[in-house]
Amino acid sequence: MNTGYFITGTDTNVGKTWATVALMHYFKQQGQSVAAMKPVAAGCIMQDGHWQNEDALLLQQHASRPLPYGWVNPYAYEMPVSPHLAGKENPADLAKILACCHQLKTQADVLLVEGAGGWYAPINTHQDISDLAKALQLPVILVVAIRLGCINHAKLTHQAIIASGLACAGWIAVCNDAHMLMPEENIATLAAALTAPLMGVFPYQKAADFASLARRLQGVGIPPKSIGPIA
Repeated sequence: MNTGYFITGTDTNVGKTWATVALMHYFKQQGQSVAAMKPVAAGCIMQDGHWQNEDALLLQQHASRPLPYGWVNPYAYEMPVSPHLAGKENPADLAKILACCHQLKTQADVLLVEGAGGWYAPINTHQDISDLAKALQLPVILVVAIRLGCINHAKLTHQAIIASGLACAGWIAVCNDAHMLMPEENIATLAAALTAPLMGVFPYQKAADFASLARRLQGVGIPPKSIGPIA
């Protein structure tokens, strides 16, 4: 592995998986091999005798080479509730997650790790997503859902990332509310407020076109020249 990033979001269902897969396509377009993992996932289906998560399967599908599902998603829980509740019988253990991360590092130039929920979502009874991110020691990319309340959520999450001692490499704006009023103005407000660079703006899509989303990423860690149209 040459580089890696931890992908977090302002909340659950903000577009973290779409952003992660778009980043996978982006790095592939740069000629780099990519692997991704979602260490903890709740809301899974039984496949081939094991619980598997739709988002984790998507990450596995878009990796540069075939990867064991257990490396991509070591903790898969059936119930679609907070992982610390869904995983009471098999709580997430950071040592196991780090071991899977080490395995994946050997398989690609770039490793992306997608968190569950928001920055402080609990993964067991005494640790949360921020603890996982700190254990991995990867720079963080923040995914912001452009919807009512996003300015407050994004500023709080960005502040918490910085307070953790990790670098916030940038943020991605995901327009997932087709009826959001003044989305460009909200994005501009956040671009002025956050010290991390805006990496790209994803327009509203009913179904993800990952290749087109990847083209909207204007360089990881490099501020875009302008916000531009989001339609």
